[in-house]
Amino acid sequence: MRNHIGRAALRALAFCGATLIATVAAAQAPRQFSFAYDQPPTTAYGIAANIFDAKLKELSGGKFSINQFPGAQLGQEPQMLQKMRAGDIDFVITSTANASTLAPQAGVFSLHYIFRDQAHLIKVLADPAISAEFRAMVKDQVQGAQVLGLMTMGLRDMYSKSEVKSIDDVKGKKVRVQATKTEDTHFPAYGAQTVHMPFGDVYTSLQTGVVNVAENGVNVYLANKHYEVAPVLSMTEHEANNSLVWVSDKLWNSLTPEQQGWVQAAADEVNKNQPAKAIELEHQSQEKLRSIGVKVVTDVDKSGFVAIADPYLDKLAKGLGPHAEKIKDLIRAIK
Repeated sequence: MRNHIGRAALRALAFCGATLIATVAAAQAPRQFSFAYDQPPTTAYGIAANIFDAKLKELSGGKFSINQFPGAQLGQEPQMLQKMRAGDIDFVITSTANASTLAPQAGVFSLHYIFRDQAHLIKVLADPAISAEFRAMVKDQVQGAQVLGLMTMGLRDMYSKSEVKSIDDVKGKKVRVQATKTEDTHFPAYGAQTVHMPFGDVYTSLQTGVVNVAENGVNVYLANKHYEVAPVLSMTEHEANNSLVWVSDKLWNSLTPEQQGWVQAAADEVNKNQPAKAIELEHQSQEKLRSIGVKVVTDVDKSGFVAIADPYLDKLAKGLGPHAEKIKDLIRAIK
């Protein structure tokens, strides 16, 4: 009888030990998180994802890494935002313009000519006060997700089958724009007709004439081959092509404070190093486009655009809300 009890106790101990070992092993097993974006991995979004992954692996000692889903594999940005808030995607990159569908005050980054040039843009994104205010703004307005950091794809330019050398060249034209209050204010003020559509539909719409003009970063224009249907790139530099790194609350709340620190530090690394690399990629992309025969118009007269856009900056920022107004003032204060 005693032997029977002893054997049962030993079996129970062995089972408990095996379960404990399995639990510890599972806890120590490397975790891979989904990281989605709608551009090809050869764009600045891919640069950001690679920086994030490398830093996360380094800080976690290889325990954490990401599995990238580029090229809208998990949906266009609005769909990815919804999936992330539901906890179905861990990390997402979106434009600040698309983020404004959830956090309207994010539209402050879409104000035209608020960024003076590429050097000014890099300084703004590296400013800790602006990053902190942006994160606080999103936390106030969005449930289910939060922003970890800022990044960019450079400045946005217009492309078409013909040149945009001044404001006169967009009057009466159908321009595909991001669906934001700022775009829907600025472009009609220039005399254009705004058209909203998912990014994936832009190529065909330019090809068929549903729109006459589109606008985006140089590398995005190259990587998505929009030059095939709109072979003239006009360097209007009217708006920043800024983006955000998001994390789902479901993932964030499952992490220990130490692990949250790894994730935030990985995003900070993106914030610190990605903008300069993105601008460098824009320059390389412009040279590549020239080499394949794209007409790049660099002598755009921006004065007409700037004259119309400038009075809207204060008005639009104030209309968006107090966080947007503060961010606008911080941006303007950076020399």
